[in-house]
Amino acid sequence: MPFQTQVQTQPAFAVAGDFASSNPRSSVLAGPGGLVSGAAGVTIGRFAWATNPVDGSGSPSQVSNNGVGPVTGFVHREQQGLITTYLAESGMVIKPGFAMTLMDSGDFWVTNDGATQALPGMKAFANYADGKVTFAAAGGAAATATSDTFTIAAETASVTGSISDDVLTVTAVGSGLLVPGETLSGSGVATGTLIVSQLTPLLAGETAGGVGRYYVSIAGQTVASTTITGAYGLLTIGGTIVGSFGIGDVLSGSSITSGNHITGLGTGTGKAGTYYVSVGDTASSGTVTASLGIETKWYARSTGNVGELVMISSQPLG
Repeated sequence: MPFQTQVQTQPAFAVAGDFASSNPRSSVLAGPGGLVSGAAGVTIGRFAWATNPVDGSGSPSQVSNNGVGPVTGFVHREQQGLITTYLAESGMVIKPGFAMTLMDSGDFWVTNDGATQALPGMKAFANYADGKVTFAAAGGAAATATSDTFTIAAETASVTGSISDDVLTVTAVGSGLLVPGETLSGSGVATGTLIVSQLTPLLAGETAGGVGRYYVSIAGQTVASTTITGAYGLLTIGGTIVGSFGIGDVLSGSSITSGNHITGLGTGTGKAGTYYVSVGDTASSGTVTASLGIETKWYARSTGNVGELVMISSQPLG
């Protein structure tokens, strides 16, 4: 703890993630074994998504601050963050594997992590890559990133594997890689089954994207060992890049399928490089634009400049 050098006449009114009122609030439904912080941990005071594996009630149970589509809920501050960094004075991260709750209604304090001032009545947007909160007019657009040089190529994989409930076990790889968001097909495989993530830590003989165990998006399956094929896209960006690309970003541009989005990182970590995408479009002309976030049901209830705290509420005015 550094030596105190100043005293405020009034204490800070909140910390990101605090309740902003005593009004009614509700938590996300979860069954036995859910919800649990994912492999990267979960930051308090941000939005989050829940994915497979499923809990005892068959609901997605693993929570992270990145995702695709509507958010699952908001991470309320209930003193569950831990200080694990040497000499740190505070911590806002729920460590991997720790039980937690998500809120799907209520009034909370958040940090304005956007590029513009938040005004009462604006909607709160959740950043797909990290769950940070930004603000824009209702029905408006989230922040974007662009690249004027890109290609999307169709990629495939062929493996031997079986599925039990929501876990795919791959015993041999004929070709290609298994990556998040990859669409699977094969005898007995439920239509629309996607790879969610690979189980870690890897066991002896398992390899990243190859032989190993994977969570899939549809639970309750029983598929005997068979040939399973996968399909996904590989996005390569370069040239002039404005903004930062990340997991969950929805892509648009010439010859890009509506809803195509980034599902995983290849060599790219925001700028030039490769990214895995949900659809193997054949596209390579013009500019690719990535929508970085999604509008939530929460509204700004106070004014806040960039970096300042803002009250949000799930209840509309009027």
